Amino acid sequence: MFTSCVSSPLGNEGNKKKSIALAVFFLFCFFKSNAMSKKMYHPVSLLDRWTQENNELVNNCKQLEGPNALCRDQNHTNVRRCSSEFHKLLRKIQGIPPHADYAKMELSAVYNVCMCFIAQSQFGEAESLLTQATERVLQMTGGDASTSDPLWLWKTALKFVGNAPLHPFVLYLPCLQWAVWLATCQLKTIKEFQKEMSSLFETLNGWNGCGDEEKEKFSNIPRLVMDPRRLVEILKISTAIAEGAERLSEGLSSEALSCLQGAHAMPAPRALISYTHLLSGSCLAHMSRPQMALQCYRKALETDSRCVCALYQSTLIYRQLGNAQAEIHALRILHSTLLLPSTTEPSVAGTHLLSPSLLLRSQSLSSLLSVPSAISVLHSLALKCVLHGRVSEGVEHYLDLLAALHSEDQLGVYAEGEVSTLPKLPKLYLEAGTALLMAQRPADCMTLCSEVISTTLELLPEKVVLEEPEESSVTGTRDVQEEGEDGVAMFLWVAAAYHLQAHCYTHLKDWQQAVSHYTRCINMLVKVLFKRKGSHPQSLSPHMDVKRGMDLCVLQRLKGLSLAGRGISFTHMDHLKEALRDLQLSLQVLPEAVGAGLWCGEVLWRLGRQREAAACWEKTWSLPTQSLPENLPVYALEDQQGPLLDSTDLRQRIQELDPI
Repeated sequence: MFTSCVSSPLGNEGNKKKSIALAVFFLFCFFKSNAMSKKMYHPVSLLDRWTQENNELVNNCKQLEGPNALCRDQNHTNVRRCSSEFHKLLRKIQGIPPHADYAKMELSAVYNVCMCFIAQSQFGEAESLLTQATERVLQMTGGDASTSDPLWLWKTALKFVGNAPLHPFVLYLPCLQWAVWLATCQLKTIKEFQKEMSSLFETLNGWNGCGDEEKEKFSNIPRLVMDPRRLVEILKISTAIAEGAERLSEGLSSEALSCLQGAHAMPAPRALISYTHLLSGSCLAHMSRPQMALQCYRKALETDSRCVCALYQSTLIYRQLGNAQAEIHALRILHSTLLLPSTTEPSVAGTHLLSPSLLLRSQSLSSLLSVPSAISVLHSLALKCVLHGRVSEGVEHYLDLLAALHSEDQLGVYAEGEVSTLPKLPKLYLEAGTALLMAQRPADCMTLCSEVISTTLELLPEKVVLEEPEESSVTGTRDVQEEGEDGVAMFLWVAAAYHLQAHCYTHLKDWQQAVSHYTRCINMLVKVLFKRKGSHPQSLSPHMDVKRGMDLCVLQRLKGLSLAGRGISFTHMDHLKEALRDLQLSLQVLPEAVGAGLWCGEVLWRLGRQREAAACWEKTWSLPTQSLPENLPVYALEDQQGPLLDSTDLRQRIQELDPI
């Protein structure tokens, strides 16, 4: 239409003007569109591109935390991947000469890379990168970087940066250096840097620009994988915990307590605050203040219910106080808690790259925070129940324990040594058998004992000879288990199994079988010989002055109790001479055996030796109660449910013998 109007000689002047205006408008639109296109496709600067890449990596890394957090293996894989990507980005930035315009981006990338290194326990790599970054800062600010000592470099860098625009970004990095020093147990170096750190705290807390919440609003500001202020909070309380543990391990309980008291009120995750209460309790326990220690452990659990260390330490305090029922209750809760997922270490919300175990790595602290495995706690619970009158509960726990050990999953854990505090499997069988016998289940007890005998008997040597230890030996009371588990220990297992089976037959009143099995037990025990210098090996006897370890103590007790059991069985068979012989031998081996003393008097009475019987009973009743060794196996205790004599009846006989 425009063309026809221009070319027509008949067109009036108005149409021409309209056509010209329309043409001008089209030309204007064309040039404007071209200009806008050039502006739209203008290339992005390197700094913006690197910032965008960094922020995308930070977003990816932060996806590892929160309710959608991955499992531990996947988490480690993602951290490695993020670390690699951050490192690639850092190498791009460091490919150009140090320049203030790019320094903020470079220091942020260094922070992110080092955080990933620390999360992977690569502390040497993190420290090396931090040293390089400090040297580049000194180059940009005109400082002297003639030494590579980290402590000197940081003090110099902080002095030269001053109030420069780089100052906030430089402050991020000493936090990471502090984390490396803490993780590598360099508490002395941290103390030397204390003045600079105090200033660092104040500056970071007063500067509002370092939080990720503010940075998310601006796409051109490099983001960090963790807020430095949050990191400082964790480092402050972790350092206090590490220093307290160090003082405690040195025996300086009061100094350790003062290190920890101020940490309770620090702004920090609950998991770490609970550690301060836990260690305060340990300090008070070492200062012989068990009740105050229990209060601290209670605070630790109230602060973080997953602090199983506090629960375990409470069981030790109850044991020390002799409160068996409270100990059993605490052990039951501890076992249930350990079976829950993720209870081995408390989680720290919002700090997915860090965990207490990364920063708190000293040996002194590890020993204080150690907790037995769930299966070890179950064993302690079962044994405590049996020893303190809760036999039916103990039996159930022992059966659960044996079932767990024989399940495919738990057997693998047992083989890897994670339950190394457990006794050997034959000893567990014997303990469980004793519990079953105490619960009046002799048939089940005999089954377990038969398993011990069948798996061990063929492995026994003909005899075991123990030599007198050297006088200069530090371990003069060496436990004979150290002489070899294929020796004395296995003899004891088989002997104890026969001993328990004999008890089972006495419960069933099968006296002939009881005598047979007591004899088998004694025959096993006499194969353990003792050799003094310059003499021939001989069986252990009560007259030998031998410094006994626990296994030798068990051996003597089993021998004395088996002789007593055989004597009692002979009494019920009316073989009184044989009964008196065994009961008197039993009292020579084990003078404190009450059952042997009372039955010896009974046999003397039946033999018409009433005066001797009365004297024997009186002597037995006057025996002081002796405390048994703490670790004495339950199957080496005197059977309290076998054939018993009524002391009231015996006293009546004595009165009739000597009427007033």
